[in-house]
Amino acid sequence: MPRNITSPKRRSGCPLNASVEMLGDRWSLLIIRDMMLRGFRSYKEFMDCYEGIATNILADRLRKLIDYGIVTATSDPSDGRKVTYQLTQKGIDLAPVLTEMVLWAAAHEETGNQPLVRLMREDKQKFLAGIRQRWAEHVKPPQPQVSAHDLTFFEASNRPPSLRLKSSRKLNPKSRN
Repeated sequence: MPRNITSPKRRSGCPLNASVEMLGDRWSLLIIRDMMLRGFRSYKEFMDCYEGIATNILADRLRKLIDYGIVTATSDPSDGRKVTYQLTQKGIDLAPVLTEMVLWAAAHEETGNQPLVRLMREDKQKFLAGIRQRWAEHVKPPQPQVSAHDLTFFEASNRPPSLRLKSSRKLNPKSRN
C-alpha cells in the first residue's frame, strides 16, 4: 500500500503508537464512526451529533484526519462555501477495528445500541461488507481538495457571529467588542 511521502515524526516506530497518535482521542473515532455508520459528510451533521462536539475540537480533528489521509475534504461544486468530507480507503479500512472495539465494549460494559451489536455479532463479515459497499457507492470522483489552511478559513467564516466573537476574544484578550 502506498505511504505518504512525508510521514509525521512519531514518538517511536511501534505500529500501535502510530495508531494511537492518529486515532487516540475519542472525537476522531466518533467522527469516523459517524461517517461509516451514519453517512455523515458535512460539518453541520457532525455538529448535530448527540455527543456534543465543540466547533474548535471538530475543526481540529477533521484537519488531523485529513492530514493523516483518513478523510478527504472537497468543495461542493454547487456551493463553493460548503465542504464535503469523505473517508478514504485508509479510513474505511478502519471498519474492522471499530467493529471490534464496539464488540469489546458491549462484552465488557453496559452499552446502548444493542441492535447494532447483535447485527455485528450475527455476521461480522456481512456487516463489514455492507459498510464497504455503502462507502463504495458514495465515493465521489476526485474533485478539488480543500487544504487545511482553506479549511480553517472556511470553518471560521461559517461560525455563527456569537461564536466568531468568542473566538476572536480568545485570540486577542484586549479586544472588548
